[in-house]
Amino acid sequence: MTESPQALIEHAATFIREADGLVIAAGSGMGVDSGLPDFRGKRGFWKAYPALGRARLDFRAVATPQAFATSPTRAWGSR
Repeated sequence: MTESPQALIEHAATFIREADGLVIAAGSGMGVDSGLPDFRGKRGFWKAYPALGRARLDFRAVATPQAFATSPTRAWGSR
């Protein structure tokens, strides 16, 4: 007998609730499929977010919780 989809979801939720940590990862290209710009294509990251390119900000400096807390507009690439 197989478990119902609801039972499987509840089982997974229990594992997540009881876990010490959780890693969510995606392979290369999954972001592009969802509409995010890639870094090397015709719509590369700096072309998609020109304000960040003009500010000469390294992506790693912008993609942090601190950047979103202190300057969310810039972190979202708006200016």
